[in-house]
Amino acid sequence: MRAGSSLADGQGGSGKVSDMAEPSLGGVQPQAGLSWSTFSEALRVCAHRPHLRNSLRIALIVGTILFSINQLDVVLTGRATLGVWLKGGLTYLVPFCVSNWGILVATRRSQKPMKEAS
Repeated sequence: MRAGSSLADGQGGSGKVSDMAEPSLGGVQPQAGLSWSTFSEALRVCAHRPHLRNSLRIALIVGTILFSINQLDVVLTGRATLGVWLKGGLTYLVPFCVSNWGILVATRRSQKPMKEAS
C-alpha cells in the first residue's frame, strides 16, 4: 500500500480484510471460512497447521526466555525437583495458550447478525 493511501479511498488493493495478513496472528493470514462458534470448531481452528506452527514457535521462544529467567539457575546447579520441572512445563504451556487465545479472539464468528451501517 502506498504511503498516504487507505482502503477507503480505493487505492492500495481490493480493500478486503482477507487480502491482508493479520498482525495479531503473527503474520498468518486467516483463511476465508476459518472461524468458530462452537468448542469443536475452536479446536479445529487452533489445530489448523499455520496457527499451530505459530503458537508452538511463540511458546518455544517466550517459554525459553521465561524458563531461563525463572528456573535455569536451579536446573544448572542440579537442585531441580519434580516441582521445578512441572513449573518449567507450565512456563511453556502458558504462552502456547495465550497465543491460541489470540487466534480464537481473531477468528470468532459472531452469533448475532451485524447491523447495517447507515
